[in-house]
Amino acid sequence: MATIRFQALTDALSRNPKKVEYPANKASLYYSTNVFTQEVMREYLPNEAYKSLIKTIEEGASLDRQLASQVASAMKDWALTKNVTHYTHWFQPLTGSTAEKHDAFFSPISGGRAIEKFDGDNLVQQEPDASSFPNGGIRNTFEARGYTAWDPTSPAFIISGTLCIPTIFIAYTGEALDFKMPLLKALHAIDKAATEVCQYFEKDVTKINATLGWEQEYFLIDKALFYARPDIMMTGRALVGHSPAKGQQLDDHYFGSIPDRISAFMKEYEIEALKLGIPVTTRHNEVAPNQFECAPMFEETNLANDHNLLLMDLLEKVARKHDYRILLHEKPFPSLNGSGKHNNWSLSTNTGINLLAPGKNPKTNLRFLTFFVNTIKAIHDNADILRASIASAGNDHRLGANEAPPAIVSVFIGSQLTQMLDNLEKSIKAGKMTPEDKTELKLSIGKIPQILLDNTDRNRTSPFAFTGNKFEFRAVGSSANCGSAMIALNVIVAKQLMIFKKSVDARIDKGEKKDEAILKELQKLIKESKKIRFEGNGYGEEWVQEAKKRGLSNLKDTPRALAVMKDKKTIDLFNELGVLSPIEMEARHEIELENYILKLQIEARIFGDLSLNHILPSAIKYQNTLMENIKGMIDIYGKEAKKMAATQYQILEEISTHINELKNNCDLMLVERKKANKTEHAEEKAFAYCDKVKPFFQKIKYHSDKLELLIDDEFWPLPKLREILFTK
Repeated sequence: MATIRFQALTDALSRNPKKVEYPANKASLYYSTNVFTQEVMREYLPNEAYKSLIKTIEEGASLDRQLASQVASAMKDWALTKNVTHYTHWFQPLTGSTAEKHDAFFSPISGGRAIEKFDGDNLVQQEPDASSFPNGGIRNTFEARGYTAWDPTSPAFIISGTLCIPTIFIAYTGEALDFKMPLLKALHAIDKAATEVCQYFEKDVTKINATLGWEQEYFLIDKALFYARPDIMMTGRALVGHSPAKGQQLDDHYFGSIPDRISAFMKEYEIEALKLGIPVTTRHNEVAPNQFECAPMFEETNLANDHNLLLMDLLEKVARKHDYRILLHEKPFPSLNGSGKHNNWSLSTNTGINLLAPGKNPKTNLRFLTFFVNTIKAIHDNADILRASIASAGNDHRLGANEAPPAIVSVFIGSQLTQMLDNLEKSIKAGKMTPEDKTELKLSIGKIPQILLDNTDRNRTSPFAFTGNKFEFRAVGSSANCGSAMIALNVIVAKQLMIFKKSVDARIDKGEKKDEAILKELQKLIKESKKIRFEGNGYGEEWVQEAKKRGLSNLKDTPRALAVMKDKKTIDLFNELGVLSPIEMEARHEIELENYILKLQIEARIFGDLSLNHILPSAIKYQNTLMENIKGMIDIYGKEAKKMAATQYQILEEISTHINELKNNCDLMLVERKKANKTEHAEEKAFAYCDKVKPFFQKIKYHSDKLELLIDDEFWPLPKLREILFTK
């Protein structure tokens, strides 16, 4: 085993950067060349068909079969010019990744001939096996039929010689089995609710898009070292391994010079991303060794989410070409920073206004305050829903681990905005407002842009922070589908805006002026949501105690975080907005629990395999070597041997202790795992794995890591973390 380890290290050190050339001098010349863009549509479609398709995309107009056939023909003709031979419906099942089944354009006809065929039926709908994907009991194995249906709002694209058509994925009975369908419904809900509120300020606003700008963090390790570590290969994280003496404490990796081999990898994935219309603009070293980040410009949320999933796939494919493997796990190495996927969220109107950006006058700033305060209130009232949306086995290792937001949901807005909201809360008097009151408030509100100029710092310990013209949801995990967090966030904000609109209208009906009604309602919301706002250190134990006093939830693990999905309030909310039915909510709760159980189950098995088949045999071999040494010392020194070989005796005793403890904890973990596996109820099983099985992980790791320090380096079977993390 040690030979395998050293060969893997030799292979890793012998890698050279692959030469990558840009296809053109300017990225703008090849940007979106593999996307069925509006420009391509205009070229390949008849004018009337083009106009109808744009209306479908922008306004949600119905799509008839004749138009679908025209679009399919245009897609095929365009794809053939790119040497494409197959097409697929590209969808997002609840596995957390994407799925695709490829079919050929090729179709035999009479006379031994063939044609390239792709019609409207092929474009609009396909029937993959729904029972083979997570369904939470919605589908039985013998009721396999499911449907994928074209999402015209996300453009088709070409990757690896295949035309990919973004689609929703639903069961035969109509329930959503993916992230895209409920995301589209959530975006429709926020569009409707926000547009109605925006009408108070801008009558010409007819549509509002939720926008998303994600930041993707990831680790790179050499493929030889990856395959020499069964734990990393199977789970995406190092289950064992002593922390190297040098980690990230010198901060020398962050924003540092990018090594040539890694730079070549980055250049290639950026080229492929840009061809797919993914507007990646940022790349840099992150805090931990071999950790990196990329980020695009913000886009409409549905498209941005598709692009993030595409990029995750690209990272994996391009990494393989450069003899790397990508790690998207939230906490691949226990002693180092984990990886997140910050979701920068805002609301944008069809007239080009960012609703979370202050304007140039009191009117536009009152509009800003309206959406700003309502978002904070939505988080306050639904913090547990937001926490559940980012819950996973991987993220449990990261949240609160002194480099990521804590599991306690709070909102950071900066000290000056905090002061302004506090002043606004106190300054609005009961009863009718005088002209002087209104003038004073308008003058105060008009100062918001100047306040923000001096308040640009971000609290990196906050899970939900305002950063000048958007909110940054920092608690999303690096491997997650952004759709989960974006569904939750847009639903709760949409509901809050509906409540706000109803309350303001009621005030107006009672005779209050519009601005006065809005201000008084905002004052009420500021007061009611105050406890969710926190400006301090979210990593500190003081915040845990303070949050408890405030009555804020601290849901530290996935099973407890997911429990909110069973609450009547949650079920009614998603059902009322038409995003997820009670059946779909129940199914998703079941699926998330099952995912959690399976991941811990796999990790528990690998802990056992590593301990019993790799670490213990190596420890025993070295133990035998020590005993041979001691026997030799006895032959030479006789009674003095124990004194002369005191160190060997001590090491032998320590190794024996850790061997026994390692084996004992593996045996005890197996007992608890067997008990958990006998539990049929998913939630009870998840809690059993969380509370009874998982605690053994750290115990096993502790004794394994101690053995790593005691055993001769040549005997140790696994590549060490210092080798994995500092081999570029």
